[in-house]
Amino acid sequence: MSSAIRTASLVLYKNHPALVTQTGEKITIQLPNGKEKKVRDKDVLLLHVGPLQSLDQLSETPDDPQEAWELLQGEQTYLAELAEIAYGDYSPETAWMAWCVLHDGLYFTGGIEQIQVNSPEQVAAEREERARKVREAEAWEIFLQHVRDGSLDKDDRKRLAEVERVALDTAAHSRILNAFNVDATPEAAHQFLLRCGYWTVFDNPWPRRAGVDMQPVELPTPPMPVDERLDLTHLPAWAIDDEGNQDPDDAISLDGDYLWVHIADVSALITPDSALDGAARARGSNLYLPERVYPMLPDSVTRQLGMGLVKQSPALSIGCRFDGEQVKDIQIALTTVQVQRTTYKKVNDSMEEPHFAAIARITDSYRARRLARNAAQIDLPEVSVKVYEQRVKIRPLPKNLSRDMVTNAMLMAGEAVALYAAEHELAIPHATQPEPEQIQHPQTLSGMYAYRRLFKPSNTGLLAAPHFGLGLPCYARATSPLRRYADLLVHQQLRVHLTGETPLLQDAMAERIASLDMQTGRIRRAERQSNMHWKLVYLQQNPRWRGEAIIVALEERKAAVIIPELALETKIRLRSGMALDAAISLKLDSVDLSSQSAYFMSG
Repeated sequence: MSSAIRTASLVLYKNHPALVTQTGEKITIQLPNGKEKKVRDKDVLLLHVGPLQSLDQLSETPDDPQEAWELLQGEQTYLAELAEIAYGDYSPETAWMAWCVLHDGLYFTGGIEQIQVNSPEQVAAEREERARKVREAEAWEIFLQHVRDGSLDKDDRKRLAEVERVALDTAAHSRILNAFNVDATPEAAHQFLLRCGYWTVFDNPWPRRAGVDMQPVELPTPPMPVDERLDLTHLPAWAIDDEGNQDPDDAISLDGDYLWVHIADVSALITPDSALDGAARARGSNLYLPERVYPMLPDSVTRQLGMGLVKQSPALSIGCRFDGEQVKDIQIALTTVQVQRTTYKKVNDSMEEPHFAAIARITDSYRARRLARNAAQIDLPEVSVKVYEQRVKIRPLPKNLSRDMVTNAMLMAGEAVALYAAEHELAIPHATQPEPEQIQHPQTLSGMYAYRRLFKPSNTGLLAAPHFGLGLPCYARATSPLRRYADLLVHQQLRVHLTGETPLLQDAMAERIASLDMQTGRIRRAERQSNMHWKLVYLQQNPRWRGEAIIVALEERKAAVIIPELALETKIRLRSGMALDAAISLKLDSVDLSSQSAYFMSG
């Protein structure tokens, strides 16, 4: 123990003054709160030997030592001398004031035995730094109040960008959330941004949270190559889409009993490893959101190649016959076609006309073979969700003959491509799906809901294999190269094969397929979550919503239901008497956008 420390000495303990009340093997000190504590001598620093009667004698606000600082310029000093020069003597009281001045750091720095005197420039810089911190603290308090009031200005919104990063799951910490005792989770940050007004319900964060590239593709479009093409302009051809469709990439026509599917010849402009190819590969597919579409290719490509957007369209056409059992007589060619654009509704009203009736006979036969192979018939409700000028509109997607006809024509083309690629040993991405453990043919909504849960995921790979859900022995997606990169890959391989060039080998194709998996997963998640977001916004815009739901599963405490008019799956409290496929009336209780949840009550 230091012999200088004795009873009634003033010591420093953890930057606080302490009064020594007893010495010995350990020192007993009294703290400013009146409590006593035993410490080792190395735990304290002697400021003055005393005597000090009480810590109450010490001033917490020492006088400004500027005169002493000016007097000591260019020198070094120590605590006792600083106390004498600044405050007239060296006593416990002035020793404490000198320590406070030293600890403050404006005029002096160092230890009590060797105190450095700051230069005027150092003092000026420190004063400016302290003023800056005061201004920042004042601005911070004003900002916090703006957040509480929901009255954000431009600078407030800049600050809140850090919370947005948490909400988008690109950051894990936020000083602002911590200040409001809010967990730094995407859901909690989402709620916070809605509450303070940084986001509104019309901000859809889900694509950004999924990590989808939403930047426009601003690359030049190369000139169309001069190709030798089969002229099929004499065959009537129809591009049949939903009303408002902006990227018509396929059309159908019939030559006797020979079905043609004409597809936009995108690979004519988008060649492997070009800049446009890289941009499309990075995106994976178009992103279809209720509020807008984010294409994987420049609009100029669609305007030039979309079926029926110009008088005569360059196409990659897939022709085949179906004899009731097999897709045969397959022909794939670069063609020129003359396409008429129309809608599912218009064609559905004209299905008895000879050309559509003839196409339907072929596609109906093809559909019958798919069903014979246990193709899944999952007929759950589907809707179209669109946003127009901050109003959400939801309409059911009708099940009609024209849509079924086109779907089966496209599937037939996909099977034909897979068979052609196998015959010519072309490496292309195939879509496959293994059988579920149990094959069913459900007829009820609850049965379809349960059967869907048994399905194994579909896969994309180089090997041709059956696709159980579609009921096909082999299948390659090839009819949407304007909006799906996997389809474009198929077209690129077919084009170089048709023009006598060298196709990509399996290793190179496998690398491209692998890069697609993550991108397509992000796209699907972004589209699914975005559709749910806008359905919930729709419910918020209609707080008195009432409607019908169908019970599709009974659990221990909950019943899973589907609301057909919204194609919305949710759960409600299980009540006695509930039965599968029974219709019940629901009314909206509340909506939580951040957790993508809607809560309903019976009624």
